[in-house]
Amino acid sequence: MWGYQPEPGILPPEENRRFNAPFNMATIKQVINEAVERVRMPTPVRLRDLIRHIRAARTAAEERAVVNKECALIRACFREDDSLWRCRNLAKLLYIHMLGYPAHFGQLECLKLIASPRFTDKRIGYLGAMLLLDERQDVHLLITNSLKNDLNSTTQFVVGLALCTLGAIASPEMARDLASEIDRLARSPNAYIRKKAALCAFRVVRKVPESIEIFLPATRSLLTEKNHGVLITGVTLITEMCEKSPDTLAHFKKLVPNLVRILKNLILAGYSPEHDVSGVSDPFLQVKILRLLRILGRGDPETSEAMNDVLAQVATNTETTKNVGNTILYETVLSIMDIQSESGLRVLAINILGRFLLNNDKNIRYVALNTLLKTSAKDLSAVQRHRSTILECLKDPDVSIRRRAMELCVALVNHSNVRSMITELLLFVERSPEPEFKSVCSSHIMHCADKFSPDNKWRLETLLRVIVAAGNNVRDDVVSSTIQLISDSPRELQASITADFWRELCVDKIDRQPLVQVAMWSLGEYGDIMLYDSEFASKLTEEEILDVYQRMLWAPQNNIVTKQYALLSLVKLSTRFKSALQRINRMVEQFGSHLHIEMQQRGVEFTALFSQYDHLRPSLLERMPPIPNTKPKMDEMGGDSPEMESLVIDQVVEQQDSSNALLLLLGTSTAETAILPDTNINSIENNQDLLDLLGGLDGPSLNNVDIPKAPIHKPSMTVFEKDNLKINFEVEQTIDGGYEILMTAYNFSNNQTLDNFVLQAAVPKTFVLKMQPASSTQLPPTGEITQVISIKNPTNGVLRMRLRICYSVNGQTVTEQAEVNQFSPTS
Repeated sequence: MWGYQPEPGILPPEENRRFNAPFNMATIKQVINEAVERVRMPTPVRLRDLIRHIRAARTAAEERAVVNKECALIRACFREDDSLWRCRNLAKLLYIHMLGYPAHFGQLECLKLIASPRFTDKRIGYLGAMLLLDERQDVHLLITNSLKNDLNSTTQFVVGLALCTLGAIASPEMARDLASEIDRLARSPNAYIRKKAALCAFRVVRKVPESIEIFLPATRSLLTEKNHGVLITGVTLITEMCEKSPDTLAHFKKLVPNLVRILKNLILAGYSPEHDVSGVSDPFLQVKILRLLRILGRGDPETSEAMNDVLAQVATNTETTKNVGNTILYETVLSIMDIQSESGLRVLAINILGRFLLNNDKNIRYVALNTLLKTSAKDLSAVQRHRSTILECLKDPDVSIRRRAMELCVALVNHSNVRSMITELLLFVERSPEPEFKSVCSSHIMHCADKFSPDNKWRLETLLRVIVAAGNNVRDDVVSSTIQLISDSPRELQASITADFWRELCVDKIDRQPLVQVAMWSLGEYGDIMLYDSEFASKLTEEEILDVYQRMLWAPQNNIVTKQYALLSLVKLSTRFKSALQRINRMVEQFGSHLHIEMQQRGVEFTALFSQYDHLRPSLLERMPPIPNTKPKMDEMGGDSPEMESLVIDQVVEQQDSSNALLLLLGTSTAETAILPDTNINSIENNQDLLDLLGGLDGPSLNNVDIPKAPIHKPSMTVFEKDNLKINFEVEQTIDGGYEILMTAYNFSNNQTLDNFVLQAAVPKTFVLKMQPASSTQLPPTGEITQVISIKNPTNGVLRMRLRICYSVNGQTVTEQAEVNQFSPTS
């Protein structure tokens, strides 16, 4: 017995020591009993063996079988409270958890390992706690006492483990209980512990902002550190504190000279092997300091003046051949554009972005375009100098770069360059294979032409080119705007643009619905002017035009809406053409038996105009008067913002969660229709679950009340006003008792931009609500956003509306609610 040496791997090391101990019969019996028990139980495999077995599985089923078998053995060991293999079993369980399998049954074992005096056990226990526990589970509160004990340990690595775990899983209650311990460790003479404590304090401040006061004294000394690890965590902590508290921000503005001195030392320092990264001295610390300077100098001219020189030094002395240097330059540009910097410094920053556009790395080009897009509103003239380079980015093979380049090109359009920029954007639309690009860019071009066109003739020609280039990807607002502009033009311009549309139809483009719709409308209104008073006189006959109508009305590729345009246009030509009345009548009669009910109804009614109501036909089909432009101008819609109306298409809306978001609009009502922008009305009408989202808005029916038959306009009324945000409604009641509402959101702040602005509305289920896309999703300082809301009222009910306003400011999401109960128009 005394000379026996167990085989390696049979017993743990501590058991080997027990066999070599002096003779003790009780000890020998205990060891023999434990060995017998282990023989009865399968010995757990090592972690590397488990990994090998899992990787050897050829199918998912085999992998699950291996994992389930091992989990069963681990559970058995846990039930037996086998402390010898607990560390190994938990390590394997963590690997299983990383593969996505459930591992919650190991939570209590983590607590046992944390309480162990051995460092190796604590290391695995704390790692398991960070992976398997979080503040939503009450189990994590059980380690509070162990954390407090380990924070007072004499071993720095144990203290570090406790600080890392506390920062990762601390709940607000745990953070408040242990904040004083963290503050004490932040003053420790040990640099390793100070670094870990500062990082843990950063997590605690993010979780519990009111704890800033506790850590404020300790942070003053962190900027005097020579250890870069402590210094970078200290700057990170101060940055978080400044973002959370305006009072703390004012306090740390006094430390700007210290930050400037540290940044200068980093720039001018020679080669240091400990901190050098690709020839740049500690770029991580430089980026952190630049970010903190940006926060401290925002909106403060005096503080900004103190950092102008160092920002210029960073911009001119940083190496640009390596990605590390480009990272620092990017942060420098953001700081320059965000603080109250000098104009020359801003030009320097934009020139840096211009150099980024020439970089071969597509990620750097994308970052440059994205940043130029944000800064174009602050210094558009400096960005204009790089217009040619930006236009070249429209040809980039990367789709993300083309998108950002397109948006930036739109932001650069002004009165002096509108012709050349629109030409480039039209070429982009023609070349782009992505349908969404054609749709978005066509709306951009329409808005730019609306705002900057030199004359109506050029504007109409541009809209024609847009409709031809974008094809069926043109949005409805382009069609309606083109029709409005044609109707409001002089007679000779109406004839010429109608002739232009006729030429496009003659080159076999009948599959392009927007083009056919505008062309049919123009021919119906001004076909006689084109035929008798333009260049087509004596070259074109009425029969040739009717041949085209015949083809359009029966072309299978034309949709019902396009055929409705064509049929109405054909009927109008019966009063404009001199010798085509009989043929037009025969063509219209054919639609009296059309399969589509709408086309059939039109065919029957129009046929009646040629028989018993023929005396009314000339007056009913007179030329339309000029259509007034009721759309807000671009400058009224915040048109100087890079993100304009059509960018709403690119808005990332979580469709799967939209129903849940609507359920949270206001309370638990159950009889209300709620619509998001761009929601499909048909799908809402057919979905009774959505119709019953909210309740309490349905009022008494007004079936017996006479509704005025003429539009009645209501002056602007304020429906929401809070925190520099004001929302007004301009309500107009339609002939059928419905409502057209123009929503205008105002941002009265001078320095805060409201990002991701979304307005949601809910009305009683007896109404039909449709929300057009908003003019933008970004509400700049002192800017505006508009949105059109259409409401149908088939039952003549009383309209009430609930609103949900969502936006983000300074990285924080804000959600507000409002209710509008007074929609009765005033005379």
